[in-house]
Amino acid sequence: MSSDILFDPLLPWPVIWGLAGAALLITALAIWRGLSGWPFRALASAVLLLALANPALQTEEREPLSDIVLLVIDDSASQGLSDRQGQVAEAVTALEAEVSGLGMELRRIQVGDGSDNAGTLLMEALGRLLADEPRARVAGAILLTDGQLHDAGLVPDMPAPLHALLTGRETDWDRRLLVQNAPAFAILDEEVTLTIRIEDQGAVPAGVAGRAELLIAIDGEEARRFQVPVGEDITLPLTLPHAGMNVIQFIVPEAAGELTDRNNAAVVQINGVRDRLRVLLVSGQPHPGQRTWRNLLKSDPAVDLVHFTILRPPDKQDGVPVTELSLIAFPTRELFMEAIDEFDLIIFDRYQRRGILPMLYLDNVRRYVEEGGALLMAAGPDFASADSLYRTPLATILPGQPTARVVETPFLPQISDLGARHPVTTGLEQTHAGLEDSDAPWGRWFRQIEVIERAGQTVMTGADDAPLLLLNRVGEGRVALLASDHAWLWDRGYEGGGPQLEMLRRLAHWMMGEPDLEEEALRAEASGQTVRITRQTLAEEVGRVTVTGPDGAEMEITLEETAPGQFTAEYTGTDQGLYRLREGEMETVIALGPAAPREFEETIASAARLTPAIDPTRGGILRLEDGIPDLRRVAEGRNAAGRGWIGLTPRAAYLTTDVTVMPLIATWLFLLMASALMLGAWLREGRR
Repeated sequence: MSSDILFDPLLPWPVIWGLAGAALLITALAIWRGLSGWPFRALASAVLLLALANPALQTEEREPLSDIVLLVIDDSASQGLSDRQGQVAEAVTALEAEVSGLGMELRRIQVGDGSDNAGTLLMEALGRLLADEPRARVAGAILLTDGQLHDAGLVPDMPAPLHALLTGRETDWDRRLLVQNAPAFAILDEEVTLTIRIEDQGAVPAGVAGRAELLIAIDGEEARRFQVPVGEDITLPLTLPHAGMNVIQFIVPEAAGELTDRNNAAVVQINGVRDRLRVLLVSGQPHPGQRTWRNLLKSDPAVDLVHFTILRPPDKQDGVPVTELSLIAFPTRELFMEAIDEFDLIIFDRYQRRGILPMLYLDNVRRYVEEGGALLMAAGPDFASADSLYRTPLATILPGQPTARVVETPFLPQISDLGARHPVTTGLEQTHAGLEDSDAPWGRWFRQIEVIERAGQTVMTGADDAPLLLLNRVGEGRVALLASDHAWLWDRGYEGGGPQLEMLRRLAHWMMGEPDLEEEALRAEASGQTVRITRQTLAEEVGRVTVTGPDGAEMEITLEETAPGQFTAEYTGTDQGLYRLREGEMETVIALGPAAPREFEETIASAARLTPAIDPTRGGILRLEDGIPDLRRVAEGRNAAGRGWIGLTPRAAYLTTDVTVMPLIATWLFLLMASALMLGAWLREGRR
């Protein structure tokens, strides 16, 4: 029970204060006039003013409420390291018992990993918990954490002490790999620079400090090993091996005793682009398709074209020397001996042996292909003649052998069964509308050089299902043979034309090693935590894909054919980090979120980020490995932590169950007192 005196004035307070001022003036006038009854007059005025203020006695029936202690439990990924979860479980049990022993109530909340790699949002959770409870009942708050929070600037306004109990051990140590600088794009054949750093944290053992082993792997291939210093920026010069996405993986093997290897790896994805595509086009003789090749290549601003054309056929009996068959001198030695490796693609368009290119030069073209170059042969009747380029050292790399027969009859180019699965030709008919009144996807051609497939794949066929477009890999390079010189009919729009531009674009990009056009590939694309897996293959079926997560757990995924030669599936990763995918001999890696989630950037338990939030509340930071602290009651404003104990401030909160209000003095009694005092003043002054 509690009693208080309240005032419920009968007049507004400004009026009462005005009357009080008037009473003071009257009293002062009485004193100045020498009236002996002025004390009685003053008291009478005071009684009347008190009556106008209407004092009342308020009595409350109160029910005491227990104090509340807030407990925020850090359940993020870093708390799963070492024996931290056991420390937390033991501390929660002990705190529940101690809080109950003090007659207080415990409110708890668990904090996991924030979305989108936000880290541990400990203060945000404390603010939510505090908002759900009456501030007048909160006696204190306790954080069970490793101290690695990522919202230290969002500390709520605490009405009571805030404490932290740190998990972990003083002897903990960890090693992490950081990518300081990595470009998103790089030009092929130009060196780019990456900067990485290996750092040790915590109580590093003397035997492992100083240097570490670094493994570098590109596109899932066998890793190369290096010994690098720890604690220093490491600059790595790198030249991308191919166009498209290059996946570079850095791994630091786990050292004995470190907390985790989840931050020992990183993946950098750099898109390789070609600055300029250098193409050498050699046309053997003028023909209608020659301009088509030239216009096609010149229309692309990224192509540097070197084009040489034999303007006069040597079989024309006019006595012109072979060396003068071109408009300008043909620098054969410079092109085919000294600068051949500078070209990305060589095209022979209806070229035949004319004595201009010695066998040594053609043998150098063969070497160029085997060492990674690309050769496209657009064959005409010359390819079936005795002067065919097949009768040179190029025969060992060409995928088709001419039979000396030239088929000159209308035929419709067809995509073969294998071509329907090959990225160069799959869906090619869908890229061209064709004629409205015809079922044919494109126009016909009228000449084909009959060849026998010797190697590689036939992706298009012509008359009598004979090979029309053949592809082959030779050593490190690639070769394509187009057994017709009538592709220009598509470009001229004959019978509706055809997708010549798209076919040649795909063909050129495949020969350049474009990853998206590889016929055998395992690709992975991430959208959030979902991975879309694509297996490109020429086979009719594939095996299951084995996915290895950041924690080492494996899962097998079954793929379904969604398009010719494409098998796909989707997989949702539960953790952030590096995932390895393997199907047969094909491997790839992908990172969901960063390679090392924010939770594992810093894993050593530390009070550095908590101190600015706890010191203003006079709270304390203690380590659980030193024992679970005792809970004590401390007065508000006093130091709330010490060796082996932390304090909670009693709040003495209550709930009012009943309120009674009654006048302090009856109205008639006020009037009686005022009348008696005024009468006393009259009698005293009258007697005098």
